Amino acid sequence: MDEQPPAVDLSRASVARVYDHLLGGKEHLDVDRRAADAMRNVVPEVGEIAKDNRSFLRRGVSYLVREAGIRQIVDIGSGLPGGGNVSEVAHAIDPDVHVVYVDNDAVVLAHARALLATNERTAVVTADLRRPDSLFEEVSALEIFDPDAPFAVLLSGVVHHLSDDDDPDAIVAAIRRRLSPGSHLLLSHFLYDDDSRAYALERAFLHGGLGSGRFRTWKELHGYFTGLELVPPGLVYANDWRPDRTTPAGSPVRTLHVGGIGRKP
Repeated sequence: MDEQPPAVDLSRASVARVYDHLLGGKEHLDVDRRAADAMRNVVPEVGEIAKDNRSFLRRGVSYLVREAGIRQIVDIGSGLPGGGNVSEVAHAIDPDVHVVYVDNDAVVLAHARALLATNERTAVVTADLRRPDSLFEEVSALEIFDPDAPFAVLLSGVVHHLSDDDDPDAIVAAIRRRLSPGSHLLLSHFLYDDDSRAYALERAFLHGGLGSGRFRTWKELHGYFTGLELVPPGLVYANDWRPDRTTPAGSPVRTLHVGGIGRKP
């Protein structure tokens, strides 16, 4: 490929690299580790949330492909494609599933492009969740994607990085409008509810290096599924969504993180 290597701002923490660090990966810098440590200082088990989210994503993708019959997946804010990424999970069930990774992080894009060398059923799009119409124009232009056929959109641990000024309600509503009948929306998000640790973790999240976003309430999160049919068991603590034998049991941070999948009739 003739593209120039993407520019990387080494002075700022990257959401994708912080997440990679919390998962035990290797693609992170000192600035990312400091941001992760700010969260660990208030909730030492915060790394378990990252692992719980990855577990929920794996179970969700498995459901979408194995039970819902989804053969197109758009992973928005995909993060670094480490072990157990969306295409690996989907292709272990059906190698013909088409997966589009979407992100605006230079490091993520560089890693995601490497997948194209070996897998013609994956693609990567440079786009920003905050501009959903432009994002879907890019995705719909891909040869491997049919916007009229059912597909799944994954918003796994990404919407809580949007501030209220970004108007996440309008952003997610725009995504729902793009869903064709039979399509699904998967969403996971930090929860601001009755756990006293949520406020402290949100402060560390915002002021420890990541810089933007907000934890949200059950009511706010249910609003993201307006007009969709929630797949049982609905919007629940992430570890309670169709747990399997590998789902962590007794997580100390279970009440800080929720997930759900909705289907467009």
